[in-house]
Amino acid sequence: MSIEALIAQFGLPAVALGAALEGETVVLSGGLIAHQGLLPLHGVMAAAAIGSFVADQVFFLLGRRFRTHRLVRKITERPTFSRVLRLLERYPTGFILAFRFLYGFRTISPIAIGTSAVAARRFVLLNALAAVLWGIVIGGIGYSFGGAVELAFGHLRRHGHLALAIAALVAVATAIALLVRARLRRSIEAEDRPSN
Repeated sequence: MSIEALIAQFGLPAVALGAALEGETVVLSGGLIAHQGLLPLHGVMAAAAIGSFVADQVFFLLGRRFRTHRLVRKITERPTFSRVLRLLERYPTGFILAFRFLYGFRTISPIAIGTSAVAARRFVLLNALAAVLWGIVIGGIGYSFGGAVELAFGHLRRHGHLALAIAALVAVATAIALLVRARLRRSIEAEDRPSN
């Protein structure tokens, strides 16, 4: 069953669950479906924020409570984990607000933050703010792409419209993720170079 079919069948709970488990693709699809008038846009944004917030709180608690467990220790051995900790150390508030927008950092970041000295209360507040912003931005992008595709191609049949919009979203999201990842990699490599 496709993402669109799941969202169409189960509505906002599917958006919340999808935001927790998968992320952007589900929320973008929810925004597209909201553009078609099948779901309320504010509901898609709220469901996305709730799903994202809950998932990141769970990952944070895993890092905080089970940091010595072998599965969490295995995650700490990944190169991305040390990058996350360096970014967190350098930009604590900014990184907590931004990690869910960074490709490749979404799941590992709250675990790493959980193993750090960041206070749980601070993480809850920043995570809530970031989840709301993420839900609004990603849901809004999906909704806007629905409008842009409709303007560009006219009123296509519902599935054609959705397929074109999802393809465009995936292309744009991939390009943005690759650019952000390259900039982060350059920043981390510059930090790692020994100074003369």
